[in-house]
Amino acid sequence: MYSHNKGHMQCDRLWKNARLATLAGDGLGPVEDGLVAARDGRIVFAGAAADAPSLDARETIDCAGRWITPGLVDCHTHIVYGGNRAHEFELRLAGASYEEIARAGGGIVSTMRATRAATEEALVAGALPRVDALIAEGVTTMEIKSGYGLDLATELKSLRAARRIAEVRPLSVRTTFLGAHALPPEANGDKDAYIATVCDEMLPAVAQAGLADAVDGFCEGIAFTPEQIGRVFEAAKAEGLRVKLHAEQLSNLHGASLAARFGALSADHLEHVDEPGVRALAAAGTVAVLLPGAFYFVRETHKPPVELLRRHGVRIALASDSNPGTSPLTSLLLAMNMGATLFRLTVDECLAGVTREAARALGCLDSVGTLEAGKWCDLAIWDIERPAELVYRMGFNPLHARVWRGR
Repeated sequence: MYSHNKGHMQCDRLWKNARLATLAGDGLGPVEDGLVAARDGRIVFAGAAADAPSLDARETIDCAGRWITPGLVDCHTHIVYGGNRAHEFELRLAGASYEEIARAGGGIVSTMRATRAATEEALVAGALPRVDALIAEGVTTMEIKSGYGLDLATELKSLRAARRIAEVRPLSVRTTFLGAHALPPEANGDKDAYIATVCDEMLPAVAQAGLADAVDGFCEGIAFTPEQIGRVFEAAKAEGLRVKLHAEQLSNLHGASLAARFGALSADHLEHVDEPGVRALAAAGTVAVLLPGAFYFVRETHKPPVELLRRHGVRIALASDSNPGTSPLTSLLLAMNMGATLFRLTVDECLAGVTREAARALGCLDSVGTLEAGKWCDLAIWDIERPAELVYRMGFNPLHARVWRGR
């Protein structure tokens, strides 16, 4: 059905006279005179017009030389939450540190209170403007984490709200349970007891409700130890759920090695990862998700060791980390620019980082992330002369059209 053999093929829609960045293989996979054909929401051909079978299309779109990339994938967001943290931003500008704000009842706990107080409908309504900003830049797949409830009822409510977004917008949503995000006030400082609640009560209930595609944790001095997160990962494994980890953002607790040991889809942030951690990620095939928005926003100065990641062949993804406290960013285009300017990623790495590698980080590279026959027809069509323009500009959106599942 999805063969590349020259022959006769029916399709619903055909985009012709386009330049493609297929992202197939390892580079951008550029095709100068390219076309994409879709049937039943999936790509049946993507490549050079000269190699295409004879195509009978119900509708043909002339792209007039525009570039087509896979639809963008934002593989790390906390986009569903109540309230905002603009007040803390002011405190930080006045000199308070992230840790000081967290210890004074601000940080994640202040968002927790607003999220607990919000209805599911209010959480969806609050998230939609942020989601729409990403959709307007060509995002077709998005990960959404819970983690602002820190009790079972609110974690379930947040995950339901995240799933609702995929019902009211043309968007694929992957949900992640992040119960091990912070310690709620009612835990009275007892992290082990709270982790036991996450493992024994919350995670099984979330899994039973079918509301999570993966499980995440925050492994950090202000959050949880590798040993505590290891217990969460064991519980996730028992429920048949893949894991990912906030690792090495503010210090090196060897979270990357822990993530690798559990075959994690991704380890995210990684500013402080060391060479043994990088080697472990490489051996496990775990994707490094870099989050330059958070690095910029909390005025971090310790950069992730990009050269080390490259040397060991670790795949690199980029994401918005859209969240109220440390990365109130709703632009993957700006995340790419920051990845290039702050972390010195190449144009190819940035574009792969928000398509192929981001899909890999979500465990859905089999269905999205590249322009290849058999995958969903998720496209971003751009008014650009060359792919570097997507990374080079700041605060400018050259999206011409966005296609989700062939529509």
